[in-house]
Amino acid sequence: MESQHESDLSFWDHLDELRSTLFRIVVVIVAFMLLSFFFKDELFSIILAPKNSDFYIYRLFDKVGEMLHISGLDTGSFQVKLINTKLSGQFVMHMTVSLYAGVILASPYIIYQLFRFVSPALYKNERRYSVRVITWGYLLFMLGVLFSYFLIFPFTFRFLALYQVSPEVENTIMLNSYIETLTMLSLMMGITFEIPILAWLFAKLGFLSRSFMEQYRKHAFIIVLIIAAIITPTSDVVTLLLVSLPMALLYEISIWIVGRTAPRGQDVSE
Repeated sequence: MESQHESDLSFWDHLDELRSTLFRIVVVIVAFMLLSFFFKDELFSIILAPKNSDFYIYRLFDKVGEMLHISGLDTGSFQVKLINTKLSGQFVMHMTVSLYAGVILASPYIIYQLFRFVSPALYKNERRYSVRVITWGYLLFMLGVLFSYFLIFPFTFRFLALYQVSPEVENTIMLNSYIETLTMLSLMMGITFEIPILAWLFAKLGFLSRSFMEQYRKHAFIIVLIIAAIITPTSDVVTLLLVSLPMALLYEISIWIVGRTAPRGQDVSE
């Protein structure tokens, strides 16, 4: 049996297996990094797309604004210039972004290899739950990253890049500032979309119940609106709702998950 074989392995055997696992992961990351590096134009056309006024989400909002006759949704034409101030700045940024892309592309393989290393130490039911948690956690995180790329970051960037304290002060955005903001917001939204997974885990541990989440639903929605207002500091209500509604939906999904997970009658608010 596999479990018996694993129990017979010594500490150094486990260390060798871990070393082999990490080596395979590094090889795949480097391979995807090199692939991303050589496809520079395609890579940066995706990354720099939100800075252009013809980006998908801007055109979509323009069409919706025309159909609903809401002038606030019209993004209009704008141009933002990115600059580089260091001699090796663009090359270093090319390498950095290629590494990020390599990790993202290799992430399914990374998760598989790490789970393959850990799974022999788990019971069958633990393995089954782990597969579900890892799969859904990964999908939700990537969904959060896409949500940030297509909605959160474009409007945040547009507002901040075009904001002026005076017409005499012109904005020229540094390339590394653009990439850092995109990375930070993507990471934040990826983590935010993990709320259902965390709710399921806390319910499993007995720390959270459906009645508790329903009792504080109004408070949660107020927090969601505040976070949405901070993330997208625009003046129109429609944009605020488009950002806050998915977060509110995540909270409702979490309530449903906790209701199916936590023992009936459990109430942590008591």
